Amino acid sequence: MAVASSFNHIPGNIRVPLFYAEVDGSAAAGGTDNARSLLIGGMNAAGGSATANIPVPVKSYAQAVDLFGNGSMLAHMCDKYISNDLLGELWAVPLNDTAGTANTWDVTVTGTAGLDGILYLYIGGRKLEISVDETDTATAQAAAIAAAITADGELPVTATSAGAVATLTSKAQCLLVQSLDVRFNFAGSFGGETFPDSVTVAVVNNADGATDPSIGTAITNIGDTAFDYWVMPYVGTSVSAAQMDAIETEFGDDANGRWGPTRQLYGHCFSAFSGTQGALTTYGNSRNDPHMSVIGYDESPTPSWEWAAAFAAVSARSLKIDPARPLQTLALKGVSAPPETDRFTITERNTLYFDGIACWYVSGGKVRIERAITSYQTDANDNPDAAFLDIQTLATLQYILRDSRSRITGKYGRHKLANDGTRYGAGQPIVTPSVIRGEMIAAYDAYENIGLVENAADFVDNLIVERNAGDVNRIDVLYPPDLINQFRVFAMLAQFRLQY
Repeated sequence: MAVASSFNHIPGNIRVPLFYAEVDGSAAAGGTDNARSLLIGGMNAAGGSATANIPVPVKSYAQAVDLFGNGSMLAHMCDKYISNDLLGELWAVPLNDTAGTANTWDVTVTGTAGLDGILYLYIGGRKLEISVDETDTATAQAAAIAAAITADGELPVTATSAGAVATLTSKAQCLLVQSLDVRFNFAGSFGGETFPDSVTVAVVNNADGATDPSIGTAITNIGDTAFDYWVMPYVGTSVSAAQMDAIETEFGDDANGRWGPTRQLYGHCFSAFSGTQGALTTYGNSRNDPHMSVIGYDESPTPSWEWAAAFAAVSARSLKIDPARPLQTLALKGVSAPPETDRFTITERNTLYFDGIACWYVSGGKVRIERAITSYQTDANDNPDAAFLDIQTLATLQYILRDSRSRITGKYGRHKLANDGTRYGAGQPIVTPSVIRGEMIAAYDAYENIGLVENAADFVDNLIVERNAGDVNRIDVLYPPDLINQFRVFAMLAQFRLQY
């Protein structure tokens, strides 16, 4: 017969004395999710011990170099991520871009040096200082450029020289690598960077990279492994729409998506786009995904894939602490700001916030997040909709949904279901609609206490918990949280007087 306290393991027919105890942690259900991050990017065609399209954990930049190759896109993404989120659990899935084409640049030197000097060369934001001696010819300087690049294996290019021309070839073989920045004297004359006396150097794109690798196999191999923060670098190229569509489908709200009721994996994807305000507006208006955030910029020497990794890392670090807290003012470590003349004005940034593009500003010499929005802009009827404008909305819902699942499955995973008013002994594993309702209200109070929701009284008035009319084993809940908002705008009318 049933007993007042229902045991999971101690049988009711035991006669051997004396003391038996089993441990049940259901009343203490709950815990902290580790919230892993996943970077997607290219590995070197020659070099790297990782297997393409298979996720692998990454503990350090040195390990990333071993896995994906020195100077590879993915190794550099790992470097930026780790430097911005040191304690985060990081995974990466390498893509094989051998079907693509590398990008090449011709660096042409003109003139014999009149004085000793230095050539300040920036490749993907990484700075090389190449010494030039007085009377060095253009040929000698081109050879020195190629030699300096070869000696620095961490750079994303290789180099050779012939005559007065050094030819650079990207290690990545894809369309995206066209945006890799190669320039001299980024700091300018105010930063003490000028060409040596009587020397000029011109950088010309010689051959365009082509064909971004497919991510379909990688997504299939990731399967239902939980990753909360993804980084997708292949954005803004002429063939990237299919890649972004694949990500949008993976994160979708339907039965097959990570945000759907079947998989319940959740998460968010980050990326970056390098282009003018007009190009960013065009791209932003081509997307409408609440689970993707793209940060836009123009003319920064830091590659877009490193912007994306830093953006994701800084966001993840904060959202793991408090999913409802705004990300504004957080600095992207290791990301170089564009020259002042190429930074977006307040008018341009405000426009981009209506076009699904996240933006930044510079303060204290650092690039800082200004507002981390998603690319979601319109509802299913193409009406303007701000429901999922900011990352915090879905990040907070993700926390609440996971915690609710933990509470219900942890406490009531093997309970029986009865109507309210049923008489049963204390300790019986029976749950009723009112018990579930009480659990939801207690949880909401806890969420309000940690600053995730507000207006608890209104929540209680609108919460509906009832037994399903067609399935006697099912509880239906209408759950109406009032998510807390973020302090973003302070507007003051300074209506002064000359005298009261």
